[in-house]
Amino acid sequence: MARSERAKQLEAEQKAARKAAKERRKNSDNPADWGRMRQMVEAFKVTRQIDPAVTWFMIGAFLGVAAVFILIGLFLLPPWWMWLIFGITFGLLAAMATLTWRARKAAYKRYAGQPGSGELGLNMLSKKWVTDPAIAVTRYQDVVHRTVGPGGIVLVGEGQAGRVRQLLASEAKKHEAIKYGVTVTTLVVGDQPNQVKLDQLTKTIKKLPKVLKGSEVTELRTRLRALDAQRPRIPLPKGPMPTSKGARQALRGR
Repeated sequence: MARSERAKQLEAEQKAARKAAKERRKNSDNPADWGRMRQMVEAFKVTRQIDPAVTWFMIGAFLGVAAVFILIGLFLLPPWWMWLIFGITFGLLAAMATLTWRARKAAYKRYAGQPGSGELGLNMLSKKWVTDPAIAVTRYQDVVHRTVGPGGIVLVGEGQAGRVRQLLASEAKKHEAIKYGVTVTTLVVGDQPNQVKLDQLTKTIKKLPKVLKGSEVTELRTRLRALDAQRPRIPLPKGPMPTSKGARQALRGR
């Protein structure tokens, strides 16, 4: 009897814990606690503030795709109602893909030129790439980010062109000494000549020749942690750092 009462008490505690966790996620401001639908809704709200036309683009994508399927059902391959279902389904997918596209453009537009904006582009890379933001920062808010993946080590600089080039050169030497033969690519984010625009950063890195396998990336990351452990603590630059996990997931289309 005592064991039965204890089991009931334990079940009640577990139920209360699940209810509390559900309530916490419901009221949480942390995107990691949000469901997929809420992430898309929040991404839509933020995107619409910067790009009011996103609503019409989504509606156009939905209606365009749905119309194609309905026309197929009416004139080519009856029954029409089956194609209507397909049209609505794929129309919704097209609208979500359009939101992802416009949200990415809006995010780049919002953060371009701000301190830490390069991290936004790096976070759009696939999981094969591992990014460490702001591994080097100067008092002038020149910043170097690092990402490691199939294309080797990529150092991305932000700041005044002359200073950040020197900072990148110094960091490149340190990283080349970690493992001989590993490619170290340096890029500067900006709109000036010989710089990479923020909205092109991800594409530029993806186009790099594949020089490392997954196991080699893991081994290299271990060596880099030893390098980072030797660095003095430096203050991060003031300013917006676009690191919202929910925004990144929405922009990736996942």
